[in-house]
Amino acid sequence: MEKQNKEPQAAAPAEFDPDAFLVVPARTFEDLRIGEVFRAPSRTLTDAHAAAFQTVSADNHPVHYDAEWARKHGHSAPVVHGLQVLAFTAPGATLFPHFIGEVFISFLEVSCTFLAEVHSGDTLYPALTITGLEPNGGNGVVVTAATIHNQRGQLVLSGQHKYLLRRQ
Repeated sequence: MEKQNKEPQAAAPAEFDPDAFLVVPARTFEDLRIGEVFRAPSRTLTDAHAAAFQTVSADNHPVHYDAEWARKHGHSAPVVHGLQVLAFTAPGATLFPHFIGEVFISFLEVSCTFLAEVHSGDTLYPALTITGLEPNGGNGVVVTAATIHNQRGQLVLSGQHKYLLRRQ
């Protein structure tokens, strides 16, 4: 007598749908609203992060790695590269590109002002806030305020991004 398999049988898989794997529901230019905020997870900068950026950027100014030089020139510690701080505003660190992935055309523009020094050990809190939605023919420009605060609540970077999206 044959032994019957008592294992439950898995249901046949449904037809594969890659759209079912979206992180968030796709949105259009028309779905976006001024005032929406897209935050990135906080991140504490370490000496390793600063050293890696120094290697990639080839920026070898001693203000970024020489504690004695930095103190001699009025800094409390080596200063994290400004471009590294700006990189924390990358839209991909937030969910924003997941929302607009189906209508995204290009990242048009970035600008910023560095308002305070960032040092190894600081924790950064980046956010993008929609401040403008500018229809432009069959496309639209999304303007965001880019901000980064540190662990003390101090605004260390203020800037702006612009993205070009397809309209419906």
